[in-house]
Amino acid sequence: MSEEEVMVQADGLVKIYKSKETEVLALQGLDLTVNKGELTALIGNSGSGKSTFLNMIGGLDRPSAGSLKVDGKNLFTMSEKELVLYKRETVGFVWQNNGRNMLPYLTVLENIMLPMNLSSTRHKKDKALGLLEMVGLANKKYSKMNMLSGGEQQRIAIAIALANSPKLLLADEPTGSVDTKTADYIFDLFTELNNNGQTILIVTHDTALSKKVKRVVAIRDGKISSERVLKEEFVDRIGESNIDWRAEETQDEYVVMDKAHRLQIPQELVDELSLDDNKVKLSFKDGSIIITKP
Repeated sequence: MSEEEVMVQADGLVKIYKSKETEVLALQGLDLTVNKGELTALIGNSGSGKSTFLNMIGGLDRPSAGSLKVDGKNLFTMSEKELVLYKRETVGFVWQNNGRNMLPYLTVLENIMLPMNLSSTRHKKDKALGLLEMVGLANKKYSKMNMLSGGEQQRIAIAIALANSPKLLLADEPTGSVDTKTADYIFDLFTELNNNGQTILIVTHDTALSKKVKRVVAIRDGKISSERVLKEEFVDRIGESNIDWRAEETQDEYVVMDKAHRLQIPQELVDELSLDDNKVKLSFKDGSIIITKP
């Protein structure tokens, strides 16, 4: 894969949060490549490091060590001025907390126009109206945040995040506080955007949403532990409403091996082994690696 085709390249990414009493290792050598045009979901338990990783890609937090490039831009070497331009031109962010997405004293139309690059007011208004049409809320252009439902606010947040035509759209739990019907609508919107070439990275706990994504990356203890890939028979059926996405096994799961040939054993297999220390025996038989309790 050439550099021109890569949107996110993280190598050995480390993030340490320090206080007077403690150090917290949020990322422990994370490696991940996201190509341009991909729709990728990040999953993991609370504290696994997924939101920390998203914040770094969004330019909201600085890495402690390793390497992180987005659209060829090195986030380690950026000056503060370059970082401001990066956040304005390269990434768009949809927050779970709608209060961070919109200014309550502005109308919906004004909120969408606010982050747009310098251009004529007419151009901004036309583009904002087009984005409102895309998210199905053209009739809400003069509403303020307190006049909108949670689902409407989240759809407006997507329009705001797209206002500057970002190369990478980031979304932190975009369906976390909406009902199932609205969650489906939001996911269909992300799918449509992705089909039109938008690169999207989503952090989610939504099982049904993650099962519809072609590539799901699981983060555990600050590292990539596994990847799930949509089975071929489901790739062309994402839009079908007669599939119970929560119940169907739609993806194949692969454990990810890092550059030092280390991998994380899935928790359910660790539980089945009933390990009482940190050692296992490995053997090779009939083309398979066998892991046994010592």
